[in-house]
Amino acid sequence: MLALCYPKCSTCKKALAWLEDKGIQVQVRNIKEERPTAEELRQWHQLSGLPLKRFFNTSGLQYKALGLKDKLPGMSEEEQIALLATDGMLVKRPLLVGDDFVLTGFREAEWAEKLG
Repeated sequence: MLALCYPKCSTCKKALAWLEDKGIQVQVRNIKEERPTAEELRQWHQLSGLPLKRFFNTSGLQYKALGLKDKLPGMSEEEQIALLATDGMLVKRPLLVGDDFVLTGFREAEWAEKLG
C-alpha cells in the first residue's frame, strides 16, 4: 500500500501511527515533494468510486486562495485532475492507495472497515 502524506500534517501523523499500531506496512510518499501525476490521480479516482471533489483538500490554504469552491463546479473532470496534479497541497491527505481501493482523508472507522 501507498500512503501519500505531508510530514507536518497532524492528520497524516495520526493515520500513520494508526497503521503502525495495527502492524500495517505502507510505503510513505511526501505529497508535497513528489506530487501525484494526472495519470495516478485518474486511476485512483476511478478505483475509489468517490466524487472527484473528495480528492481536493478543501480546508487547505491553496484551495481557498484559488477560490476553488466556486470554480470547481464549472471545471471538467480533466481540468480538475490537471489542477490537482500541479500541487500536492491541493490533494486531500492522507491518501491511502491499495490494490483495489483508495481512501481520502483519515476516518478511523472507514480505514478499519477497509483494512480489517
